[in-house]
Amino acid sequence: MDKILLLEDDVSLIDGLTYSLRRQGYELDVVRTVAEALALLPNLSQYVLLLLDVTLPDGTGFEVCERVRAQNQRIPIIFLTASDEEVSIIRGLDSGGDDYMTKPFKLGELCSRIRALLRRAGVAKPAPSEIIQCGDTQIDLLGSRAYLDGRPLDLTGAEYRLLCLLVRNAGRVVTRDTILSELWDDAGNYVDGNTLSVYVRRLREKVEADPSHPLHLLTVRGFGYQWKEVSP
Repeated sequence: MDKILLLEDDVSLIDGLTYSLRRQGYELDVVRTVAEALALLPNLSQYVLLLLDVTLPDGTGFEVCERVRAQNQRIPIIFLTASDEEVSIIRGLDSGGDDYMTKPFKLGELCSRIRALLRRAGVAKPAPSEIIQCGDTQIDLLGSRAYLDGRPLDLTGAEYRLLCLLVRNAGRVVTRDTILSELWDDAGNYVDGNTLSVYVRRLREKVEADPSHPLHLLTVRGFGYQWKEVSP
């Protein structure tokens, strides 16, 4: 897996980022001080991207970024900070940062920006498989196509991403918050709760013989949705 280095001292944010990024297929190493981050600079080649908090107990993420750039390292760097003041943003970009996110932020947006930076840097994240098979449902990841019992499904981009997320987690409940975060796309299009309900309804109309009595896409009231494997 592609490995990311996170410099952050907020435990709750560390937990959220670790969970979200690992679900996206990234491995995460965490350091909580500038000193710990600087100690890893000789081994920087093992990482594809740096996530740097700005305000740390012993300094700033700007210092780490400047040291990295002084070594002519072009690894992508995203700053995470509680300050949205223009002077702070300029400082981050001038020190060599590639992007800047102000807390609190949507984890889905962060993942989108990470993917965009890695594409520009020429880093391809390996896909674990080209085909996902779940009962009578098949997803061709390379072709971005989905089939139900051998029949191609006519899906929009958002419906396809929703189907992929649910099928990857078949048998498990996927919360609405998780889906809302994951459906933030690379163009920055945000999906709200009402829109998600529409996507679910439309996807049911395409995968269920009787959408009023679904067999595949089940609602778990108060939590989210679950994809149930149905044999062909």
